[in-house]
Amino acid sequence: MVRIPDAKVALSTASVYPESTATAFEIAARLGYDGVEVMVWTDPVSQDVEALKRLSDYHQVPILAVHAPCLLITQRVWSTDPWVKLQRARAAAEKLGASTVVVHPPFRWQRNYARDFVTGIWRMADETDVRFAVENMYPWRYRDREMLAYAPAWDVSNDDYRHFTVDLSHTATARTDSMAMVDRMGDRLAHVHLADGKGSGKDEHLVPGRGDQPCAELLERLARTGFDGHVVIEVNTRRAMSSAEREADLAEALAFTRLHLASSAQAPRP
Repeated sequence: MVRIPDAKVALSTASVYPESTATAFEIAARLGYDGVEVMVWTDPVSQDVEALKRLSDYHQVPILAVHAPCLLITQRVWSTDPWVKLQRARAAAEKLGASTVVVHPPFRWQRNYARDFVTGIWRMADETDVRFAVENMYPWRYRDREMLAYAPAWDVSNDDYRHFTVDLSHTATARTDSMAMVDRMGDRLAHVHLADGKGSGKDEHLVPGRGDQPCAELLERLARTGFDGHVVIEVNTRRAMSSAEREADLAEALAFTRLHLASSAQAPRP
């Protein structure tokens, strides 16, 4: 007998770059994803709540999560004030019916934001039913040098947050033990960015199964433990030679995820 967990499998709109946010909804519907995670970035549609709602309604693809604009290239999207960005992300999630806002820890040079980040995230989480799931990052590397770019730390599992996102491409880049991090997160793990990596200095976001991260092992654990959050395919398809090749990669990622989430019904392992 096979037991399928309640976790929904979503497509990050970042996975279709350089194609558009609108294209991500179209692909998610065609391939049979359960929903999308909207990466709010420089694409104007990703910033427009009404446009996103129309896309969701037209394609009958729910928006399960909103990724706040935390990247270097989105420093001016939805304000230059990082707290305003999170307030707008929460408002968008509430209006779109998304259960989760994904947020990165602050950059170290955002001193005031970093100083109050942990308590501020708790305060915002207390004001809504939307989960603020803080995502693990990684040290920046150049040749033999390493820079700690995030505060309080790139390994968010050592800080006190209500909910976490684990990203397996980021654990690969950090060259850290993914499953040990998941153990530290425990039942506060609410959201998964599924991708693979080989431990290079770049954040690779490979299709699951093409790197050395325990993607299958994590999915099987989620199935055994009854994980009811979201598993989001967040992969890099920039090198795809055509739209058909990009879609094939995203179909492969979805098939891999569904296969390993289908766990044999058995007593949970210790």
